[in-house]
Amino acid sequence: MKDPRDIIIAPVVSEKSYALMERDVYTFQVHPDASKPEIHDAVEAIWGVKVVKVNTLNRAGKYRRTRNTNRLGQRSATKRAMVTLAAGSKIPLFEN
Repeated sequence: MKDPRDIIIAPVVSEKSYALMERDVYTFQVHPDASKPEIHDAVEAIWGVKVVKVNTLNRAGKYRRTRNTNRLGQRSATKRAMVTLAAGSKIPLFEN
């Protein structure tokens, strides 16, 4: 079995992800080879919460031109997971 902290890379910080947190849906950047059951088990193992559903999406890297040489480069592709928790479960990510 893979280490759960190798599957979950980082939380996604955006206005949309903050709005989803109010509905107990958390968004994470995950390893590109991670499957839905692996993400499910990793979130439950790290934070000890009950996961109801996992949705994943692959994002292609954007093409960018460099400023001086005008060469074309590409940002790396990423994979995100939107994890829905059971009612009443919370992950203390950005709590003050």
